[in-house]
Amino acid sequence: MMRVSKSIRVPAPAVPALCTVALLACSLQPALARAPDTYEGLYKVKSKRFDLAYVAPGVDFTAYDAVLLEEPQVAFQRNWQRNYNSSASFDRRIDDEEAAQILEAARAGIAQVFAETFREHGYTLATSPGPKVLALKTAIIDLQVNAPDTMTAGRSVTFSREAGEAKLIVEVRDSTSGALLGRAIDRRTIGDGPIYRRDMVTNRSDFERAFRHWAKVSTEALDDLRAAPVLDAEGEPASPAG
Repeated sequence: MMRVSKSIRVPAPAVPALCTVALLACSLQPALARAPDTYEGLYKVKSKRFDLAYVAPGVDFTAYDAVLLEEPQVAFQRNWQRNYNSSASFDRRIDDEEAAQILEAARAGIAQVFAETFREHGYTLATSPGPKVLALKTAIIDLQVNAPDTMTAGRSVTFSREAGEAKLIVEVRDSTSGALLGRAIDRRTIGDGPIYRRDMVTNRSDFERAFRHWAKVSTEALDDLRAAPVLDAEGEPASPAG
């Protein structure tokens, strides 16, 4: 049996998302909807790499010489598993165990890619908090997978242009005080290209490519913060005397 779809958009799971991710996603809705100039003490800055970027005033990022990559968090879009299963044929429905495997694969994938990319970019990776250590947390929210094949025998074939969608949240804090220093948000369509067969292998390849893009722009954004002037309390570049 062959199923052909141009693009299947499916929304979040019966597998419980981490509470912290859910709360973070909810707290970000005003920022995504209205893009305010200030948010939780941060000031919006122009970014060519992310949809939205905010930085705290008065922070000298050159004071940090190492990065602590915290455990990534991943959550499906709300009701994704239920909505996907409601329109999928019996042989393509995703159970709780399979949904959990998708989340774990995404979590492990982005953790590995960010660590590799930061090392390749010349950053020292810390293993614990410290006075010169910047803590960086990543979260993938609103994850959608258009054809979440798990290589089960007898499953039908799906063709799709896109592997899915996801939204990245990158947050940097002082590792010892926990003070929020910056946050960036970016949404991407994963694997937007020619229509071809979707399975676990092609999906993983496209999502890994997106993760590598996000890791690369995160290192570049951190480079920018280390080179940029410190912002004053009004979100403007501080004067040399300041």
